[in-house]
Amino acid sequence: MSLAPLPESTAATRASLQRVAVHVLARRRSAVTGKFGLRATPGGFGTPAFGPEHEVVRVAGPYLVRERTGGSSETATLDLRSATLSQAADLAEVDLAQPFAAGDDTPPVGDPEVALGVDGDAAAALATWLAFGWRALDAVVAELGTAAAPSVVQLWPEHFDAGVDVAAAPGRRVNLGASPGDGFSAEPYLYVGPWDADRPGDPSFWNAPFGAVLAYDELRGEAEPDAAARAFLLRGVRLLGAGG
Repeated sequence: MSLAPLPESTAATRASLQRVAVHVLARRRSAVTGKFGLRATPGGFGTPAFGPEHEVVRVAGPYLVRERTGGSSETATLDLRSATLSQAADLAEVDLAQPFAAGDDTPPVGDPEVALGVDGDAAAALATWLAFGWRALDAVVAELGTAAAPSVVQLWPEHFDAGVDVAAAPGRRVNLGASPGDGFSAEPYLYVGPWDADRPGDPSFWNAPFGAVLAYDELRGEAEPDAAARAFLLRGVRLLGAGG
């Protein structure tokens, strides 16, 4: 698949969607299960099914969707282009006044009465990126096999990135992930983040303070972005394995 240019509204929409991910989706799942990891879902991201009502809270494009199938099937939706965080919280039945943290870098609630202003085109681009990154991570986990003792790919709301950790060698683990952009880079990127400070092999591969990254624009220039993504992630694992 090809990757399209990102809309100018991507950064603002990403920030709004991360607030929804943390303070609506993750809060809701955590309140019921004590867990807050999310998943890629059709057109965006969401919770896995949880609780006695088999509840799923997800974002599809610019819409918040809450589904319950434990008894009678029910679906409620909200347009995040014009809705506020407070309205989104009401739909999911979460209390924004209660303390909640998904890690040290959890974004603040902000003003819950200001419209989120999610742009539909930017939301679609971010969903495409998340699906792309998830597909790459799944493929790498499958190629490495059980010997790499992989964790489960999850969308971590704290940083709004899809990530998994694997064993590159005995006693040496590494994070692999796909970020939609953050304080390090405004554009999406793939990353390889070793747990230790060693950076074996080709020094030019290790181009970030936390390891290595492959930027969105670089992937767009590839004839086969999916293959390039897999090759980048696997190279990081294998460099670490060879240096272990």
